[in-house]
Amino acid sequence: MNSSVLKNLQTRIIRTSDLTDADRQIIHVLFDLTYEQANHEYLDKSLKKLRFLALAHDQSTPAGFALGDAVMSPLPRMAELQCVVLAGICCVASDYRRLGLFAHLEALSIRESGLIKPEGRKLVCGRMAHPVSLRIMRDNPTVVPKYGLTPSKWQKEIGLRVAELYDVALNTETFVVVGEGQPIGFPKMELNVPEEEWLPFRSVNRGRGDSLLAISWTPDAPQGW
Repeated sequence: MNSSVLKNLQTRIIRTSDLTDADRQIIHVLFDLTYEQANHEYLDKSLKKLRFLALAHDQSTPAGFALGDAVMSPLPRMAELQCVVLAGICCVASDYRRLGLFAHLEALSIRESGLIKPEGRKLVCGRMAHPVSLRIMRDNPTVVPKYGLTPSKWQKEIGLRVAELYDVALNTETFVVVGEGQPIGFPKMELNVPEEEWLPFRSVNRGRGDSLLAISWTPDAPQGW
């Protein structure tokens, strides 16, 4: 995170169950600022599903927010409960982009769960709207999906479990989260990315509200992954 920007921001981490009406208004305004055709029902559903939200202001100006959570969950073919990180929607106002605020706010919301330990293995999950958001995981060798590679049976099983945690429907062949018939929204940003980064999104129908589920292990994957 750009340290000079961070010094000027005031950040609160809030349980989504404790959001005030004023908080909710700010969050919905940021959603409208960052997405065309912003689907506020989708945002409200996310606020009910994920427990923590990080909200940043620059004095009186809202700069961005991120939803996140982490849970201990059983996963297929694994004997012990695993830490599953559930990244949620993140909206950063245009004046505060490309400064590291996206990752900073997401990390704050997830850490509030109290489950994140640097040395512990974690399955990191997120629903991606476009290739820029996928870059957070793209270079992790354990990431699923990878364009041109069919997920293994085990990876599909774990994908379905993650979909249950998000309460969404998943196509296990493509890892497309199937939308509910209307757009989530279209990011108000110029996406200057190579064509190859769009390839994993070829089956994503944003007009239907689809997104791409990405999962990856850190610091390493279990044997056989």
